[in-house]
Amino acid sequence: MNLNNAKILITGGSTGIGYETAKLLISKGAKVAICSRNESEIQKAALTIGATGIQADLSDENSVIALFEKATAALGGLNVLVNNAGIGLLEPLTTTSVADFTRIWETNVKGAFLAGREAARLFIAQNDGNIINIASTAGTKGFANGTAYCSSKFALSAMTECWRMELRKNNIRVMQVNPSEVVTPFGSKLGYEATNTESKLKPSEIAHTIAAMLEMDNVGFITDATVWATNPM
Repeated sequence: MNLNNAKILITGGSTGIGYETAKLLISKGAKVAICSRNESEIQKAALTIGATGIQADLSDENSVIALFEKATAALGGLNVLVNNAGIGLLEPLTTTSVADFTRIWETNVKGAFLAGREAARLFIAQNDGNIINIASTAGTKGFANGTAYCSSKFALSAMTECWRMELRKNNIRVMQVNPSEVVTPFGSKLGYEATNTESKLKPSEIAHTIAAMLEMDNVGFITDATVWATNPM
């Protein structure tokens, strides 16, 4: 697609991958709306890069419906959803609480589902659209202490496949990006501080991947892109 014609909603856009993706796509001519739970953070980020900032809680159905109404009104339409919002948890199976497990799934799975559903309704009506789900290499292979997080990303991968099969007939491209370790505030919030950061992936690499997937002519699409650091040491 021509990014000059792109009207894009990015969930989880105040920091990290979402923020850098919005920044890059705007520089390429796209109109972009970003959202986050935190009103002040999303407005600050939006002002910095020239996006439209919208406060939304993706775990709440009414909030997601309102998000799409606001984004569509602000951008004059919508033809791309980047389903990026996500939260993490590293906890042994035996000490993972139901509350924490549910909290991860409320955002990473239910939130992605709600955003995908609302996007699909719009895109089917206009017989055109793009959905990019930001999953993780944690959605391709599990690891110790990753029960809640990995299972949520495996679920997102399953939804991606289902949506792809359903929506291709409506000229809707459903794609997925699986980043490996990326240096963002996401890891810090989990109490994990990356080392050797110069050799690890930055959000800009994932933003580049997303832009490249969108820029391919609509006659084709990249189903999945897994991004690894070359030599993270």
